[in-house]
Amino acid sequence: MKDSPLETAAPATTSVDEHATSVANARSFATVLKRALRVLVALVIIAITFAILTIGMTSTGTTAHKDFIAFWAAGRLLIRHANPYDAAAVFPLEKSAGYSEAQANVMRTPPYALWLCILAGLLSPVKAAAFWMLLIVASIVSSIRMLWNIHGRPPDRLHLLGYLFAPTFACTVFGGGSGFGLLGVVGFLYWHRSRPFLAGLCIVLLAFKPQVLLPFGLVLLVWIVVRRTYRVLLGAILGMAMAMAVALWFRPSIWSDYLPNFRGAVSGGVLTPTVSTLLQMEFGRHAEWVQFCPAILGGIWAICYFARHKAQWDWNRHGPLLLLVSVFVAPYSWFPDEIVVLPAMLAAVYCCAERDRSLLGFAILDAAALLLVFFTVPAQSGAYIWTTTAWLGWYLFATRGIREQHVLSSGVATS
Repeated sequence: MKDSPLETAAPATTSVDEHATSVANARSFATVLKRALRVLVALVIIAITFAILTIGMTSTGTTAHKDFIAFWAAGRLLIRHANPYDAAAVFPLEKSAGYSEAQANVMRTPPYALWLCILAGLLSPVKAAAFWMLLIVASIVSSIRMLWNIHGRPPDRLHLLGYLFAPTFACTVFGGGSGFGLLGVVGFLYWHRSRPFLAGLCIVLLAFKPQVLLPFGLVLLVWIVVRRTYRVLLGAILGMAMAMAVALWFRPSIWSDYLPNFRGAVSGGVLTPTVSTLLQMEFGRHAEWVQFCPAILGGIWAICYFARHKAQWDWNRHGPLLLLVSVFVAPYSWFPDEIVVLPAMLAAVYCCAERDRSLLGFAILDAAALLLVFFTVPAQSGAYIWTTTAWLGWYLFATRGIREQHVLSSGVATS
């Protein structure tokens, strides 16, 4: 008896299905393998970069001349229940680590940031430098990753330009603590909707460099009150309380120790590459009040800016410009501190990509600043006086006509 046509065709159909399944499995395996290789390459690049930076930072005669040495000395003194802001006590410690400058490098960060210094102070200078570098790199990588998520994980990988941003590179080269401020800013932007308490905790890191973000912090406080986002406030209070408890346990008089140091930062004895310092020099180095005039004007502008957009305020839309203005009017800051404007720079980059606008302007400005860092121009040098104006100007130029319409994807913030 002959087979029916249906019975004859059945094996052929089965063979085609099996072939299609095998092809799909092969493609799936190839996709997984490709992703795994990308992750592996990325990890290798990060590991090599970290190794190079760590070797450079921990090599003989180098560790003691990074900004890190001030944080290590402060942590070591605080562990001994001594004054971490006392230049007379800081100087011998830094000398013992190989510091050769004529004056002590005293940390100017407020007491609630000392818990990070304590972790470094527990180690020897070389080991502490490696540990500090690990924290900085982790902060930068985490921040850029979160910014990529905020923008909706676009496949063009433009977020990797964040690693080439000159202040990012400077932050690793000079070994300061500005990377923690960036992590605080980005963490707040990332979690302020979905996890407000966690966003509040990030404010502790955001406040690592308070003088750099005065208008931003002012609007943040007003926003909390107006929107009644008290979980953000609770997270900030609890985080600040825990950070302060650590410092106060080691040194109950820590605030009275800090105040003279704060006055010294604004008394005209410290010149930094900022518009505020430039203005102060016009009136005389001892005209301390002039140094805060741009910040006061910036604060007034920030409140008006918030009032105008209060009904539709979105930190991921309005925050970038606020960050840039805050850094521009800072009473004192150093070039690595400008890393906190990275969210604004990446927002402008994505604006350009969406509208097919050239990134040549950003590339030229960034390359010029990178050359200064590459040739080890000191972070306090006046050669960096132009950078805050450049970042602000390029952002305004890159987002012209679309600034009010451009809203970063916020759906990922709930993940």
